[in-house]
Amino acid sequence: MADEQNLDNQTPEENLAAEAEAGNDLSARVQSLEEQLAAAQDQALRVAAEVQNVRRRAEQDVEKAHKFALERFAGDLLPVVDSLERGLELSSPDDESIRPMREGMELTLKMFHDTLKRYQVEPVDPHGAPFNPEHHQAMAMEESTHVEPGSVLKVFQKGYLLNGRLLRPAMVVVSKAPAATPPSIDEKA
Repeated sequence: MADEQNLDNQTPEENLAAEAEAGNDLSARVQSLEEQLAAAQDQALRVAAEVQNVRRRAEQDVEKAHKFALERFAGDLLPVVDSLERGLELSSPDDESIRPMREGMELTLKMFHDTLKRYQVEPVDPHGAPFNPEHHQAMAMEESTHVEPGSVLKVFQKGYLLNGRLLRPAMVVVSKAPAATPPSIDEKA
């Protein structure tokens, strides 16, 4: 009531000034609330983006886990495949006494290869290809006039990829250019 009496006792100019001051306070309050609202909206957008990034990363991690879950197991099977291949290389196909054993090894090796292929384990057999340090491990270098320098001459052990990712590098011998031969004693004379 005291405020009403003060308003009634004021002149119209004083009333206008009081109303303008109250209006300024309201507009300042509105502006402050709008700034807080914009900050809250920005924060909500950032949180939504972060949640989306976390969800995408989790999906990628699950996909990689499914794709490469067999990596260790497949890596442990590769020496078995190597041994079967080496056994077939060293045994003579003409020897009648070991023919049944050799046929069994060939069938077993074929089953291994088919199984590895079914699970996206692909061999890297780079014989004659250019040396690729991402897929090959150079064990030695050998001079050669038959192929370009930097080509794979021999493969000691095949490499393997699992879903396009290197499981084991191929162990290879790489060619190099022949060294210039020094002039012989007869040529010097």
